[in-house]
Amino acid sequence: MNEKPGAGAAGGPAAVRNVVLVGHSGAGKTTLVETLALAAGATGRAGRVEDGDTLSDQDPIEQRRQRSVQLSLVPLEWRGCRINLLDTPGYADFVGELRAGLRAADAALFVVSAAEDVAGATRAVWEECAAVGMPRALVLTHLDAARADVTTVLRGCGEALGDGDPDAVLPLYLPLYGAAGADGHAPVTGLLGLLTRRVAEYASGERTERDPDAAELPLLDEARGRLIEGIIAESEDETLMDRYLGGEELDVASLVADLETAVARGTFHPVLAAAPVTGSARQGLGTVELLDLLVRGFPAAGERTAPEVTTPDGAPRPPLVCDPAGPLAAEVVKTTSDPYVGRLSLVRVFSGTLRPDEAVHVSGHGLEDRGHADHDVQERVGALSAPSGKQQRPLAQAVAGELACVAKLARAETGDTLSSCGDPLLMAPWTMPDPQLPVAIEAHGKADEDKLSHGLARLVAEDPTMRLEQHPHTGQVVLWCLGEAHAEVALERLRTRYGVRVDTVPYRVPLRETFGGAAAGRGRQVKQSGGHGQFAICEIEVEPLPAGSGVEFVDTVVGGAVPRQFITSVEKGVRAQAAQGVAAGYPLVDVRVTLRDGKAHAVDSSDAAFQAAGALALRDAAGQVRIELLEPVAEVAVLIPDEFVGPVMSDLSGRRGRVVGTEQEEVGDRTWVRAEVPEAEIARYAVDLRSLAHGTGRFTRTYLRHEPMPQQLAAAVRRGPEIGA
Repeated sequence: MNEKPGAGAAGGPAAVRNVVLVGHSGAGKTTLVETLALAAGATGRAGRVEDGDTLSDQDPIEQRRQRSVQLSLVPLEWRGCRINLLDTPGYADFVGELRAGLRAADAALFVVSAAEDVAGATRAVWEECAAVGMPRALVLTHLDAARADVTTVLRGCGEALGDGDPDAVLPLYLPLYGAAGADGHAPVTGLLGLLTRRVAEYASGERTERDPDAAELPLLDEARGRLIEGIIAESEDETLMDRYLGGEELDVASLVADLETAVARGTFHPVLAAAPVTGSARQGLGTVELLDLLVRGFPAAGERTAPEVTTPDGAPRPPLVCDPAGPLAAEVVKTTSDPYVGRLSLVRVFSGTLRPDEAVHVSGHGLEDRGHADHDVQERVGALSAPSGKQQRPLAQAVAGELACVAKLARAETGDTLSSCGDPLLMAPWTMPDPQLPVAIEAHGKADEDKLSHGLARLVAEDPTMRLEQHPHTGQVVLWCLGEAHAEVALERLRTRYGVRVDTVPYRVPLRETFGGAAAGRGRQVKQSGGHGQFAICEIEVEPLPAGSGVEFVDTVVGGAVPRQFITSVEKGVRAQAAQGVAAGYPLVDVRVTLRDGKAHAVDSSDAAFQAAGALALRDAAGQVRIELLEPVAEVAVLIPDEFVGPVMSDLSGRRGRVVGTEQEEVGDRTWVRAEVPEAEIARYAVDLRSLAHGTGRFTRTYLRHEPMPQQLAAAVRRGPEIGA
């Protein structure tokens, strides 16, 4: 492929390609990024994830761990274009970083290991990209692995990712193998170009080209014919198919142009192959071909439709155009804290030009339920930079279409919009998964307790997939995460970045108590110890009410047995005792308390005495009847591939759940399973579902009601700690 006309380093949005790399953990994304950076001259040598020397001066072990759990930007130059490679984590726990990469990018490069099947999580992201029409290509890695099978993986990619059409996923190049070694393994030495009919040789460490030999021609002709037919099917020239079937030799330049158009439209997905550099070579196998595809086949930043914008108060605004001279509209896609330079915000500029030391308006809305409060503030932009190997390269400005790191935005959070102070804008938020794993934490010591709230606030400001909750009923501080690894990384960042040590404690579900039947109680508060005494007697009746009724207080006293001014005192005492519980220490709900009778003293009766009598009467009534424990029940909706419907339904039933129905998803072979499940049984369901559905399922939960807990479980709760995670 040749250079796209008009592309240049100073070509504005037309010369920028923003590409996100997607794939499961271990597929080779980070190694591929470093290989491309080396081939393009963006780094002096190839880094290795195992050595931890791929990006920065961090400790190698810490470097490797950070790269595996966070979004990373690696910019490089190729044929006059700037390519921003966004390397995303492959772990499901860090899908928020993946979503941020998808938001910042204009096209996706899916990295698939030639030694493994296409992962279910990879397929889910592919479908997500397909829903928004994002251009996609695939690159096969681990070509030299002992279990590598390119033919099988290509067929699997076509079946799993072909949008219903296997011919929509076809290779542009086929790997060629050298002589087998003593172990019987044949290394990949070159690529056979199906359109160009040329072979790219990498065996010598330098890329060279040659014509295919006689043994390679049959393989070339068979695969080439299928590729040409796939390209023609996407072409706007309706005469191409007739000409091709008529035996006409089609012009390669026209086929390449149609290929590029189909890729940019997201209707055709070429497959390439790549391998890292070996020895002293600077170009790994397939790197030149892949870089050319990114420049020629993937859309420029200016071709992307920008997210919808409104004013901060919700008034509509005209659609944004990727124009450096347009109104400023940028978005914070990632927030980090660097020990040397402080807070850094990775920003995608969709319109206008962002300049250092410029005042901007910061708008953030739509994540209040996750601890991210709405805000409209003004801040001054610090220095702009872009990663350059182990350093940050200063930028004079960031124009529409570009990505830049912005320093010293103290208030801006991930997902916030940066715009002109005179023309504030707000971008529609991107979709983020709901965190479903609760982690209850406590400060390790007094010094940590003083810093805990500030550290947690900074933590959730960086990560919108995390939610902070001060539980109103249990009083626990709960950090809601996407999984165990997500929680571990969050707590480690809390310790290393903000100096706050915390301990995890069992998560407690908010239980309730209620009366199992009607009962009567008598409260007697009579004390005389010199001076003003206490005298109050009240008699009550308690009866259960339907779920959700709360605590209802009724006064039926006649004849002034309890003076009117003390009726409210009795009610206060009853409600205070109900809040504390009457059996196991959980709030009492769904009862009607009726004050029937009582006695008072002209001198010694008081508000405090009748409050105490009301509480005593409620405890007395509780001793006359069975007290039921109520547990919260959630409405759970699980989306999984059809093949896992049976196991998921069986698992939910084993959690004391009631499956209430299933519903087929409109697109794809996926099913919603809906059930009502006790909260105590799904505290760790985010972890268990991932194992059960091999990372392909997701679920939501919504509080439904409180229901009586089975007697054997209720007895266990009364004997020991509350149930929970």
